[in-house]
Amino acid sequence: MRSFLPLIAAAPLALMACSESAEQPAAPEMEESSAGATGEQAVAALQTAEGQPAGTATATVSDDAIKLVLAVQNLPAGEHGVHVHMVGACDAPDFTTAGSHWNPTEQTHGLEGSGGQHAGDMPNLQVNEQGTGTLEYTLQGGATFAGLMDSDGSAFVVHANADDQRTDPSGESGGRIACGVFTAG
Repeated sequence: MRSFLPLIAAAPLALMACSESAEQPAAPEMEESSAGATGEQAVAALQTAEGQPAGTATATVSDDAIKLVLAVQNLPAGEHGVHVHMVGACDAPDFTTAGSHWNPTEQTHGLEGSGGQHAGDMPNLQVNEQGTGTLEYTLQGGATFAGLMDSDGSAFVVHANADDQRTDPSGESGGRIACGVFTAG
């Protein structure tokens, strides 16, 4: 009987350990879509060539697509072309290190173009007299979160002029006045 006492004493501890591990909630699963896992997010903190904060561009996977929410500040009033660009680099003063428009499916440029649109194409942004503006748009043209966050990353660029939404490859939207690199999180 004595040799069974340690086993009898240990039995409740073993049962408690089993019940504690069984009660712990499982980690929530992210629902996968062709665009990425629902809820995945990346943010680009925008800056001007002078290093002044210029707002944020937030890309979020939702319902089999990537929704982009843009909020800008400290920019010149007027209409501006805005695009996701292919490389996650924003070297001032001209931000050309961001590369060309994000275009994984090799479409022609523009929301009004006859050959589709780049994944990085968006409607023009209207900036008010106070230098602020907002825009929400669901990216098209083969946009995926994996593509947005690929090995060389991607950037968000605000251009000096309005995008004509037709002219390939950039819509005649002029120089780049603000840029930010997307980071996951």
